[in-house]
Amino acid sequence: MILYIKIKLKGGQMKYDIIIEEIEENSIAEELGIEPGDILLSVNDKKPKDILEYRYLTDEEFLIIEIQKKNGQIWQLDIEKDYDENIGIVFVEEIIDKPKSCHNNCVFCFINQLPKGMRESLYFKDDDTRLSFLHGNYVTLTNLSEDDINRIIEYRIQPINISVHTTNPELRISMLNNKKASNINILLKRFQVNKISMNIQIVLVPDYNDRKELDRTLNDLTKLYPYVNSISVVPVGLTKHRDNLIEIRSFTKEECFELVAQIENIQNEMIKKYSRHVVYPSDEFFIKGKKEIPISSYYEEFSQLENGVGMVSLFLQQCYDTLNNHYINTKPKKITIVTGDLVFNYINKVTTIVMKKYPEIDIKIIKIFNNFFGNEITVAGLITATDIIDQIKDYSLVGEVLFPNSMLRHEQDMFLDNISVEQVSEILNLNMIPMEIDGKKFIEKLLY
Repeated sequence: MILYIKIKLKGGQMKYDIIIEEIEENSIAEELGIEPGDILLSVNDKKPKDILEYRYLTDEEFLIIEIQKKNGQIWQLDIEKDYDENIGIVFVEEIIDKPKSCHNNCVFCFINQLPKGMRESLYFKDDDTRLSFLHGNYVTLTNLSEDDINRIIEYRIQPINISVHTTNPELRISMLNNKKASNINILLKRFQVNKISMNIQIVLVPDYNDRKELDRTLNDLTKLYPYVNSISVVPVGLTKHRDNLIEIRSFTKEECFELVAQIENIQNEMIKKYSRHVVYPSDEFFIKGKKEIPISSYYEEFSQLENGVGMVSLFLQQCYDTLNNHYINTKPKKITIVTGDLVFNYINKVTTIVMKKYPEIDIKIIKIFNNFFGNEITVAGLITATDIIDQIKDYSLVGEVLFPNSMLRHEQDMFLDNISVEQVSEILNLNMIPMEIDGKKFIEKLLY
């Protein structure tokens, strides 16, 4: 891992040392004697501004790397390696300077709908293309400088995950509350011309960017294929904490049904032109519209899985494949599963099949309603520890309680309301076990 230490200089400039914290075993860096605590000075005579630039600079076959050892000696190391081969300096995937914050005030912003008193970091709105590349965050591009754009193109920072919402310039200004939002078509075209791959997100808001406006947006975006690789359409999420915010409503069941049909018409055109769907409604539209979830092949390469597109289909396929390939002698066991309202019926369907095939396994599924954010929020990933505790404490449960790890903050064991998994286990006197959203691992956990 690499730690960046920043020192403020006169004139507001930042000076930073890139201190190496970890070296991979059996790597080029280890072979050359680079050690934790050494300072990376330059790669091919250039000091990296951030991790993206480091990766770009070290993609070459021939490198000259300067290292300052802990005793002050300067080492110049000539390296010959395969193109794209990692030299073994492991990064904490962070950026040198502070992440770029969001300059918008979107009418549908979820962070504006958070209750007071949560951890401060949850209120930070990032809008940084580097985090888009590193972590899959979606960005609006409204805070890009000309230098940022050139850097994306030069360093091939791709794919970029972009929150477009609408290609109508005036409507985008209105929805994002930012005059700079109007140049989205110019930026998308520029990335297309320079062959930068993009995944697009449209947060759909009733009476704003739906219906004819959605047709216009999808028509504009699909013209940029294949560099616009995929387009997801997801419904606006509304919490109960909307005091002093503009009035927005949720989609009705009928509107969700119609939306899926509207997108299917566009998909049919895409199949004829490109042999791919390109545009995908989120799982939530199918479920709320009472439409059957498509089979996994519908989603092709699942390029927007983390955006709730195809997650249910993939999970079910993994579950069924695993069940069909397993038949073992299991011991009697009791398992409890907690999940959200949105996917409850699908989990119930799978566990019913498991219990029919393995009668000695007793599975109880508890649907958790989201009192913390409000019952409009039905996805499992926004369920808090408080709601789990309140809603299962009166059950006579023993043993293990499985829950999706999407309820936890990224790479942490903390729920959104700052209560840890360990604390929940202690309060309930149960063994709370986070599970990956992976059907194979889920079934194996139930059986073994």
